Amino acid sequence: MNKNKVSTKPSRSIGELLRDNSVPLMFILICAVCIPLSGFSPSYLLDEIITRMGRNVFLILSLLIPIMAGMGLNFGMTLGAMAGEIGLILASDWQIVGIPGMVLAMIISIPISMFLGFVCGTILNMAKGREMVTSYIISYFINGIYQLVVLYLMGSIIPIIHNSIKLPRGYGIRNTVSLLEMRQKLDNLIPLTIGGVKIPVATFIVIGLLCVFIIWFSKTKLGQDMRAVGQDMQVAKDAGINVEKTRIISIIISTVLAGFGMVIYLQNMGNLATYSAHSQIGMFCIAALLVGGASVDKASIGNVFLGVILFHLMFIVAPTAGAKITGDSMIGEYFRVFVSYAVITVALVMYETKKRKAKSRAGEQLAADQAAEEELSEEQ
Repeated sequence: MNKNKVSTKPSRSIGELLRDNSVPLMFILICAVCIPLSGFSPSYLLDEIITRMGRNVFLILSLLIPIMAGMGLNFGMTLGAMAGEIGLILASDWQIVGIPGMVLAMIISIPISMFLGFVCGTILNMAKGREMVTSYIISYFINGIYQLVVLYLMGSIIPIIHNSIKLPRGYGIRNTVSLLEMRQKLDNLIPLTIGGVKIPVATFIVIGLLCVFIIWFSKTKLGQDMRAVGQDMQVAKDAGINVEKTRIISIIISTVLAGFGMVIYLQNMGNLATYSAHSQIGMFCIAALLVGGASVDKASIGNVFLGVILFHLMFIVAPTAGAKITGDSMIGEYFRVFVSYAVITVALVMYETKKRKAKSRAGEQLAADQAAEEELSEEQ
């Protein structure tokens, strides 16, 4: 009997490990199949992954604090991205370029992000338990206001000096704003090339500082309060924590960081698609985080880096692999877009299933305890 007990424990733990990491394992398998088919060299893949890490990691890190506070995946990070875009449009119009232009865009984005984050957090407090779908709809609503500001108010009410970024009618911003004078200025600030692979040292330093900030913040009084709120709002409230204020602060911090991340993202790209650059940012960042093994209620810095590597490696190799398998490169494009949505769906379904099983086990345990108490009272 003892031998059987000992032999079943490892298999059960391995099964749980596989189940908990099924999404990363699935992507590792996809990449393992697609990499040889794509025919890309290791140095090319490494160069692309490092570039995409520098471009995306800061944005994805902005998602961690709301998860810490129990608010799930913050689709409202798109609000911060729009604030960053407004900062870049104004910096470009004022002809402030390079690193100073980036810093100015970030400074402009701060009050806009804080206001939008406060509005978003206040609304999410009215929709406890449904934060993710609510933040998703809020992002669509604020996107409509952003379009109104950029398409009609800029140039007519908000002064825009240079005609090069205005629509021919005299107001509204063009579909594409050139960021050529800012392009990769942060990435190239500290140049380093190893084996033909360019490493954006300054960008990784900024990302490293944000990682240090998140680790430090989680140990502060406010960070501990957020953890307590994330674990149980009622217990946190009984402990004297202002639950609603704490939740709003977590969304404000996330939104401000997303604004900074969008500026870093767009300086790497070198141009701003005025009306669409932010539209899929939230979706792809959340998908990458989930691919790294994060869940709705638990995520770490390690999940961010693993998710970026796996998710974007699939993005690089899938179109070419799809073209070689089917003869049509668009199959690969469709595949990677499909997977980005599918991984969010699978992760959410798995989280809900896990939560229901935990509730069921807790109910069974409670019933067993009550039955044991009744038997004990009868014996006495």
